[in-house]
Amino acid sequence: MDISVVIPLYNEADSLPELYEWIKRVMDESGFSYEIIFVSDGSTDASWDVIEALSAKEPEVKGIKFRRNYGKSPALHCGFQRAQGDVVITMDADLQDSPDEIPELYYMINDDGYDLVSGWKKKRYDNKLTKNLPSKLFNATARKFSGVKLHDFNCGLKSYRKEVVKNIEVYNDMHRYIPYLARIAGFYKIGEKVVRHQARKYGNTKFGLSRFVNGYLDLITLWFTSKFGKKPMHIFGMLGSIMFFIGFVALVVVLVAKLMSIIDGDLRPLVTNSPYFYISLTAMIIGTQLFLAGFIGELISRNAPNRNRYKIEKEI
Repeated sequence: MDISVVIPLYNEADSLPELYEWIKRVMDESGFSYEIIFVSDGSTDASWDVIEALSAKEPEVKGIKFRRNYGKSPALHCGFQRAQGDVVITMDADLQDSPDEIPELYYMINDDGYDLVSGWKKKRYDNKLTKNLPSKLFNATARKFSGVKLHDFNCGLKSYRKEVVKNIEVYNDMHRYIPYLARIAGFYKIGEKVVRHQARKYGNTKFGLSRFVNGYLDLITLWFTSKFGKKPMHIFGMLGSIMFFIGFVALVVVLVAKLMSIIDGDLRPLVTNSPYFYISLTAMIIGTQLFLAGFIGELISRNAPNRNRYKIEKEI
């Protein structure tokens, strides 16, 4: 099979028939063998009924129905597990991604030798204040942390060599960083293609401003675990040694100051008289404990046996 198209969706019943017909036309014109895997992420509208109706008529249409809403990353994870095509294409179901881009995305993987090609919506039709500006800041930060030089990490329209999706694990909200996950897994040939962005035709966006806050937290987590997840003592041992050295120097300074005051015959000064001593000490202890607790929690989460198990109600 040439192409698997994986489409996560949440309450997109109105757009699905038009999206399917568009994909089918592009595939037939290009002569590709293909499958379309719709993943209904706990949709509460008629999305699954539409998928069942399409599948009854077209053998290329497959579907996964989650019992509840888990998020885009779990939907992609399950779609990737079932994808059979040599090239896997992902796109959103809201018709903002154009299926006309599929042939070029396929050839960049199959002919040009890329492992992953990410779409870049250079000209966007979103709100500039609430989406475009935060998106630019987010992408600049992601480029800095990851070292992957992409303009649009969060673009849903991407193409992958099959080996890539079979060797990465997309969980929590890590779909934003699939190029970074691919690089960590050893797939370094990552390209970018300017793609056409279209205004939403049906319904409303399902993502709020909270995705940018969560995105930064996920980026820090991914960077940290990729650097130190396997060898945490390298970072914690270093920080512990530095903190011990600072504490030792501070202790020497305090003892010397106290000794000098004793020599001078003044026994009154106490280092604990200043409230800033307690404030700084408490802040350092709490900050260190919170950081360690977060890191240990992340390690436990990454090794949990049920991390990527989701309740699937139906499957075609």
